[in-house]
Amino acid sequence: MSTKKIEISPSLEDYLETILNISLSDENVRITDLSEALDVAKSSVHQAVCQLKKAGLVTQEKYGPVNLTDSGQKEATRIKKKHDILANFFENILGVDKKTAQRDACLIEHSISPATIKKLMEFC
Repeated sequence: MSTKKIEISPSLEDYLETILNISLSDENVRITDLSEALDVAKSSVHQAVCQLKKAGLVTQEKYGPVNLTDSGQKEATRIKKKHDILANFFENILGVDKKTAQRDACLIEHSISPATIKKLMEFC
């Protein structure tokens, strides 16, 4: 099996992170749950899930729940970790309000370099 890093769009990263977050409180992640959480149409969720399935990051039987594969879990955890580090820095170090810190972390998590995240981890 290849250890090559999977390249996915920021939008698909948001789907992975949302699947992980929902699965932490409810083991069944439905298309409807993702649609509501991301405020997008169910048809958009379906298209994204199909792309994630092709990338081997999720599984889903017809009309069934969406589940992260092992590689999907690893990728979603990596994305969530970056988000949490950034949000913590914005909120607790810079004093940004929680809502803004979360929104800004979501925007930046997709483009920040691993080296910068590492430095933020050391700083915080």
